[in-house]
Amino acid sequence: MGAKKSLVDWLGEVADPRTGPAKRHDLVEILVVAICGILSGAESWTEIELWGQLKLAWLRRYLRLENGIASHDTFGRVFRLLDSRQFEAAFRGWVKGVIGAVRGGIAVDGKTVRGSHDGERRAIHMVSVWATRLGLALGQEKVAEKSNEIDAVPELLQALALKGCLVSIDAMGCQREIARCIRQMGADYLLAVKGNQESLEQSLVEYFDAGRLERLSASSGHLETVEKDHGRIERRRYWLAENVFGLVDASRWQDCRQVGVVESVRDTGHGKPSVERRYFITSASCNVAEFAAAVRDHWQIENKLHWSLDVIFREDACRVRKDHAAHNFAILRRFGLNLLRLDTSSPKLSLLRRRRRAAWDDDYLARILNLQPVG
Repeated sequence: MGAKKSLVDWLGEVADPRTGPAKRHDLVEILVVAICGILSGAESWTEIELWGQLKLAWLRRYLRLENGIASHDTFGRVFRLLDSRQFEAAFRGWVKGVIGAVRGGIAVDGKTVRGSHDGERRAIHMVSVWATRLGLALGQEKVAEKSNEIDAVPELLQALALKGCLVSIDAMGCQREIARCIRQMGADYLLAVKGNQESLEQSLVEYFDAGRLERLSASSGHLETVEKDHGRIERRRYWLAENVFGLVDASRWQDCRQVGVVESVRDTGHGKPSVERRYFITSASCNVAEFAAAVRDHWQIENKLHWSLDVIFREDACRVRKDHAAHNFAILRRFGLNLLRLDTSSPKLSLLRRRRRAAWDDDYLARILNLQPVG
């Protein structure tokens, strides 16, 4: 069996979009410098160039850089031309090589890169897949200009090996085709049901009436949790029931086995507590505790991916926007985030402090990237 491919090896799979004299700087070296720069705090092509110039002597331990560091214009031009699908394929291949087979929960959600709008061209929207057990981004798909998340989700999921996983998606993904796609992959779905499936939602509302909830509360189909945080008390109650009496048409919603409801009661101590109910359908043969865990874990994609991209990598403030550049810069940030999350040497360090350490500690940066000295 051959040696496992490194990050640099995977970057070598990306085709160079340039021709002739424009290829003065090696593409893999440009990609590595860009990832290093972003890990070290750079947020634009100009800052990546400046970081590279200041770190040139150190970088030459691991890269030849025969013509030095590319200019910020060259970085911008390369990433505008670079095939984002090939770059994304390198990202997915690298992640798969690092983690192997995926197990457990998979959360799917979309996020708009707000600073990427360009005149009348709207900001790009990315749908991401997050492995909740591993705490890593597995891949992402840019939503086409005249399309929506519903079209992007099946394409993204089909590119990943998710057999045996439980895929959770919020209401935008509650579509029969998406449910069918997930089941055909050998995975299970957990779909939130809201107004975009009005008749289905109404059926669930009527099914989970007070009498039904009372009977479930006296059985194994009920779970209750209480959380206290900064003066706020949140009580969550979970109910799970078999899909009986044709409540959800299992031929239309492929293999739908169970239906569930989550009631959240928030009490801040000021005024009347707020009450919210959310409804779900699933193909999984899980118990109520597993259902509750999957519902809670789904929000990791907001708290650990989207929040980190915005707060630690300042994604929404980034004004990179021309051609493929915004999409490719988004992939660069996800390379950076996964590299920081994969580091287990300093488990007590926050991701923000790990990023700062990458900027201050050259040995740390080389280690998390697994850079090898030039022979």
